Amino acid sequence: MRLQLTPESLAEGVAELARRDPHLAAVVARHGAPPLWDRPPGFETLVQIILEQQISLSAGRAAYARLERLAGAVTPERVAALAESDLRSAGLTRQKSSYIRGLAVAIVAGEFDPTALTEMDDESARIELIKLRGVGAWTADIYLLMALGRADIWPSGDLALVAAIREVKRMRSLPSSDRVGRITRAWSPWRAVAARVLWHHYLSTPRTRAKVSAAKPSSRRTPVLSRRRAPKGPRSAGRSTKPSRARAAAASSRSTARTPRGGRRRA
Repeated sequence: MRLQLTPESLAEGVAELARRDPHLAAVVARHGAPPLWDRPPGFETLVQIILEQQISLSAGRAAYARLERLAGAVTPERVAALAESDLRSAGLTRQKSSYIRGLAVAIVAGEFDPTALTEMDDESARIELIKLRGVGAWTADIYLLMALGRADIWPSGDLALVAAIREVKRMRSLPSSDRVGRITRAWSPWRAVAARVLWHHYLSTPRTRAKVSAAKPSSRRTPVLSRRRAPKGPRSAGRSTKPSRARAAAASSRSTARTPRGGRRRA
């Protein structure tokens, strides 16, 4: 039976991970339970995630707003009716214009059906997503993790999560992909919950931290030093420095809380 994340199952997963892993338990004790950070499934969310690749979340949202103004509504039919030059005139890059219009055309032509993904198992849905131009492993995993609420997805291309693992487990250096794989397998079947706990740590911990630069889907992303300090105190949904049990419970079900930043990902 496939686990689906809801506020209730998220709380169950957090409790189970805290029981199994003392480092994750320490994050929850310090910052409270993470928000669900869910998104509605469908074309619009896929477009948003594509636009957020390799740039900040705010820049991705600005690009989506320009697309929405251009198309009137972000639907497959309206976007497919636009030329790529129209999309570029709205400030989208050549690549992303091609990817987004290609996705819209595939849906209109019946070659891809986002709603069909909901009935597929994790791996089958991932394979279908990666067939699309502009959708790589990270994008597919984030869609499964956030839009479809799959409980056991780990977005292996997310450098912020690797940095968070290093911090919470007090490692001297960033762990290799093999070591990350060994660590995350121990969190199954709640790897998507563990990702939320680690994002919650990453966003809530005051520090001058590395900012991940944009990278092509085929390249390894590297950190670029950022002098912008993280906010003072945890930036959870309640924004308190010592989250109460009530605030922690509210944070776990609140999808409008601060989301993991863009620009820390592959396609």
